[in-house]
Amino acid sequence: MTFRRILFGGSGDHPANREPRPWVIPEGRTVLDTMPEPPLLPPWLTEDDIRAYAEDFEPYGERAFTGALNWYRNIERNHELLALFHGRVIDVPALYMVGDRDMITSLRGAPGLRASLKTVAPRLHARVTLPGCGYWTQQERPAEVNAALLGFLDSVMRP
Repeated sequence: MTFRRILFGGSGDHPANREPRPWVIPEGRTVLDTMPEPPLLPPWLTEDDIRAYAEDFEPYGERAFTGALNWYRNIERNHELLALFHGRVIDVPALYMVGDRDMITSLRGAPGLRASLKTVAPRLHARVTLPGCGYWTQQERPAEVNAALLGFLDSVMRP
């Protein structure tokens, strides 16, 4: 149930994500409270996928997501620790790829960052926005992601 809800909840197939918005968890509720059980799995997600995720995470029990969630629980301190990189640019070849229904696109500052990508990453190869795609780009749009990555790698490998 957990993986079905999280994977569907962050996907471009979830009707609520037609207009992306950050996952905000109301006081006294859990992230799963905000995500419905999907009536059907999207075409890119199978019951075998769900079982594989569940089997991989099962040995960790309630601690399975602790590491990932701790990043957000510690966001203020992370900002302080990353201050040393303020003003730095990404000076290696880069590719930017995002789904147009990804919740990340709605976070504070994201539109401005996307508008300044060429300044932040002067060696940016391309910006790829995947229509109808949510947070799980590789799973939701594997062919498009692979094509973009291969094009990027080809451009980097050319003399």
